[in-house]
Amino acid sequence: MKLVYNVNDKPKFGQMLIFAFQQLLAILAATIAVPSIIGNGMSQSAALFGAGAGTIIYLLFTKFRSPVFLGSSFAFIGSMFAAFGGAASAELGYLGILLGAVFAGLIYVIIALVVKIAGVNWISKLMPAVVIGPTVAIIGLSLAGNAVGDVLKYAAYDTANSAYVMNTHAWVGFICAVVTVLFVIISSVYGKKFTKLIPFIIGILAGYVVAAIFTLVGMKTGNDALLVIDFGIFENMQWYPDFAFLKAFKGIESITFEYIATVAVAYIPVAFVVFAEHIADHKNLSSIIEKDLLKDPGLHRTLLGDGIGSIVGAFFGGCPNTTYGESVGCVAITKNASVVTILATAIIAIIASFIAPFVTFLATIPAPVMGGVCITLYGFIAVSGLKMLQGVDLNNNKNLFVASVILITGIGGMSLQLGQVKITTIACALILGILVNLLVSKAKDQ
Repeated sequence: MKLVYNVNDKPKFGQMLIFAFQQLLAILAATIAVPSIIGNGMSQSAALFGAGAGTIIYLLFTKFRSPVFLGSSFAFIGSMFAAFGGAASAELGYLGILLGAVFAGLIYVIIALVVKIAGVNWISKLMPAVVIGPTVAIIGLSLAGNAVGDVLKYAAYDTANSAYVMNTHAWVGFICAVVTVLFVIISSVYGKKFTKLIPFIIGILAGYVVAAIFTLVGMKTGNDALLVIDFGIFENMQWYPDFAFLKAFKGIESITFEYIATVAVAYIPVAFVVFAEHIADHKNLSSIIEKDLLKDPGLHRTLLGDGIGSIVGAFFGGCPNTTYGESVGCVAITKNASVVTILATAIIAIIASFIAPFVTFLATIPAPVMGGVCITLYGFIAVSGLKMLQGVDLNNNKNLFVASVILITGIGGMSLQLGQVKITTIACALILGILVNLLVSKAKDQ
């Protein structure tokens, strides 16, 4: 892929701010969704601050050579629920999620030390292109349901017929999503140089304008079916980030060894699961920038950055961080891999977390509009994985079986719940793919 801005390139200051804002829009919805799902008074602004701070830590550890943003990890949602569920008070629950992030981060540190000693060649043998390609594709494909669910946010799902039942409200949201997708595509394909670099901003603005028109007409006519934007959330703005550590320190007095053990069991196994996703994300990003990040700056550095960045993110926002596929997709589509853009995004995220009207305005972006953007983002991730298979001989049954197992288990949504630990779809697909590849690797080529 020919990049417009390579990793070390520095766009002009004004353009860089626009590119950074676009990255922020790409990661925003998922980053602030986690605290909303967990509840217990978790702050979206604090999560945004934590994501920005964690990303800066990651960039420092990777010597500013890996252009990806870190945001709230969905993989730890079950662990966070377990921390709050096993706590005698909300304050102890906050202390639990901070301890959990430390446990998970330490696992990353330990793996990083192993990689530093043993090198990364074993990873290439364990996860060749026939394994990692379909796994990267699954990262995008496994998120497809989320994108479609956002696009059809206001439609009722008929489980009997496995179809969405459309009503006026659903059609209005669908129109906003279609407008968003069309403007993203047109800007990226037919736009001039600068326009090609900001297709998501253009698409989101177009979708938001259409949504605002529908909403204003609905408010004037009293037609609730046209209300797509909820301006009411401005009435309950959170004026400053409510940092997790401020609540966590109040729970120290009531902590017990049994509770610490509960948190450890909930978090540590998930860290190994996220490790698999970490490798897949960095392999994907490596293919986009045409530079193997596992060798330079090195897997040990990306792991340390991800692990310590996750701890820092949780300290402020409560949510462990992870590298975001949305950020990788944004790099791929805009062909802007400038690490300075990622740094600017992190700084903007930190500053924005203290500007309540700005964060609240971003939160008013309708789900169908973000769903339209995510159709393109997740699609690019999926296609990036499939491109990795171009050099693989799929006429050879050895390769065919490996790719088939990963794709079918991934698209089928195989995920396993083992006590407090959830093995995600991506992890299941990758683990099975590795096992099948090990099984067939000694067979003679056909």
